[in-house]
Amino acid sequence: MDFSLSTEHEILRKSVRNFALKEIQPLARILDEQEKFSGELTEAMGALGLFGAVIPEDYGGQGLDHLGYIIAVEEIARVDGSQAATVAAANSLGIGPIYEFGTEAQRRKYLPKLCSGDALWGFGLTEPNAGSDAGNTQTTAVLDDQEWVINGSKIFITNASADISLGVTVLARTGMRENGKKELSCILVESGTPGYEAREMKGKMVWRASNTSELYFEDCRVPKNNLLGKRGEGFRQMLKTLDGGRLSIAAMGLGGAQGCFDRALQYSKERVQFNRPISQFQVNAFKLADMATEIELARLLLYKACWLKDRGKPYTKEAAMAKLYCSEMMGRCANHAVQLHGGYGLMKEYDVERFYRDHKLLEIGEGTSEVMRIVLARLIGAL
Repeated sequence: MDFSLSTEHEILRKSVRNFALKEIQPLARILDEQEKFSGELTEAMGALGLFGAVIPEDYGGQGLDHLGYIIAVEEIARVDGSQAATVAAANSLGIGPIYEFGTEAQRRKYLPKLCSGDALWGFGLTEPNAGSDAGNTQTTAVLDDQEWVINGSKIFITNASADISLGVTVLARTGMRENGKKELSCILVESGTPGYEAREMKGKMVWRASNTSELYFEDCRVPKNNLLGKRGEGFRQMLKTLDGGRLSIAAMGLGGAQGCFDRALQYSKERVQFNRPISQFQVNAFKLADMATEIELARLLLYKACWLKDRGKPYTKEAAMAKLYCSEMMGRCANHAVQLHGGYGLMKEYDVERFYRDHKLLEIGEGTSEVMRIVLARLIGAL
């Protein structure tokens, strides 16, 4: 067994880390306060090659392995969850399904723009009454001659209403199966299509500088060939997409936890009480030791899941474990970091306040912690 990273992975980590510190860190607090999505930072992250990371170069991607991509997300999240969310959603939920299930024509049409970072694409899954119960999708798509007519709504969709949003993949009910269950399919809808409206959501506690949207479809007509993959395979496509997306969420948890540790360690070594740095008090030193241990465990689990995926091995269980553990582990690290900062940890001028807020979505998005435990219970044969 060899746990060392390749030279290429180490260079990638250093490059993304330096970019995050130089370009994102100075703006993170301002963008969070203003609740502003940054097209400029998105363009810069595209120039760095963070979009289409695992997509072949022939389609405009970077041709990285999944471990390399996850390392990149981890390093962005180490500085700012909002920018990491933009990258993670763009790759896993936007680009991924089009490459995985799209026709050659769909790939050629959309992927070059999406992989460059010049455009973003959303994945319309969640609805007001279909969150964890995604199979309860109420949005419908009816085939009328050579067009799909879509009606319904989606909510909490990342990257769908920014100025550079090119479109969205919509999970819709396209009929009923013989067994009485809903037939679900994925359909591509471009921004600006009549009957389709994407509205930016404000007032968020988390990821305030990422783009989050409500989507509305009212007799929205798109060509029949906008179907992604085969009719009726939408639910399977969604599940496969979420498997990969869970690695991204786990990477955000890992990177965020590392960011909390970095800041907590530095602050506790600088903060003096009773004539010595507070890091030297055992109660605080033990918090830091626990954080370091959990981060190391999380990294090993997540990197193993990536190793499995890169080798074409089953990784659903490990992805669910990594998503569950990394997201909750960041919560514990964020809590320790705020506690070590004391009253200052509650102030926006200190990054740990933002990290403390941002971690919560990781326990909710792309499968809540409760759903992850159900998934894992089934995978290990308990249910």
